Amino acid sequence: MMRTIAWALGALFLAGVVHIVTVLGVPRFAVNDPWREIGEIAGDGVFSRLPRPAPGVKTLPGLDPAMTHAACRFSLDKGPMRIRAETTDGYWSLSLYDRRGLWVWGVDNRASEQKPIDILVADHVQVAQLRESLPEEFDDVVIVDWSGREGFAIYKVLVPIRSREAEIDAALATAKCTPTPLS
Repeated sequence: MMRTIAWALGALFLAGVVHIVTVLGVPRFAVNDPWREIGEIAGDGVFSRLPRPAPGVKTLPGLDPAMTHAACRFSLDKGPMRIRAETTDGYWSLSLYDRRGLWVWGVDNRASEQKPIDILVADHVQVAQLRESLPEEFDDVVIVDWSGREGFAIYKVLVPIRSREAEIDAALATAKCTPTPLS
């Protein structure tokens, strides 16, 4: 009887350990890789318009069909990444995500007072270099201290009515995502 109880407790303990390891390990080993998925749709260092969500269309999961999206993958190996874009009168937002697809930083039309977007994404060393001697061209630039080496930006604009699509497409076409050397 005691032997059966000991085996049952041992099996229960082992099942609990396997369960915990599996639950904690799934996110690390999951096939879903946003960095790779964006690379299949958009290029590195340039904003690419994402296709609107529709049946049979390859795009990123979870995109709002009422919005128009553009994405840019970036790496800080060649220097900080400068992100610039014109804005529209309606709702828009720009979000930065790390390589795993976790939201890190964002801005929208309410926070920016309708100014054009001008952001510099830099790692800790690059931010320290900027603090030593900030070039004049970066006076009005928002500097984002990035903890990793890679990430991606998604610029999205609400399309309230179809007649504004040309204006929104023009704003998305101005979006730039370029490495900027610190010299």
